[in-house]
Amino acid sequence: MKRIASLVGIFITAVCSAQDITGKWKTIDDQDGKPRSVVEIYKQGDKYFGRIVEIFYRPDETPDPVCTKCPDERKGTKVIGMVIIRNLQKQGDEYKGGDILDPKSGKIYDCKLWLENGTLKVRGYIAFLYRTQTWYRYP
Repeated sequence: MKRIASLVGIFITAVCSAQDITGKWKTIDDQDGKPRSVVEIYKQGDKYFGRIVEIFYRPDETPDPVCTKCPDERKGTKVIGMVIIRNLQKQGDEYKGGDILDPKSGKIYDCKLWLENGTLKVRGYIAFLYRTQTWYRYP
């Protein structure tokens, strides 16, 4: 009986964590389809944030880059460790109401996230224009 209760507990934990956006996610480059970075999403109070914890560098890129195009207080700071997702709140099955920064271009977009088939859908948008990326859980 204890074994069954233990297995049920493990199953419930796995299901609940699979529906949670917190944790590390691998981002994919829109142009070449290769892994680009790892973003860790975390909860602070009732809001969600995401910071870059790893970058998969290309041979022609400078290691440990600094955001030179960021328009706000993040300008001149290192990209690794930078908070790029800010102030999202859970609303039903989506997380929205915050923004996301593209450190390469320095552009800030309104943002919403949702889980779909074990992946994280990340949408950045301005008015009616948007782009959606698919991020994958990272161990």
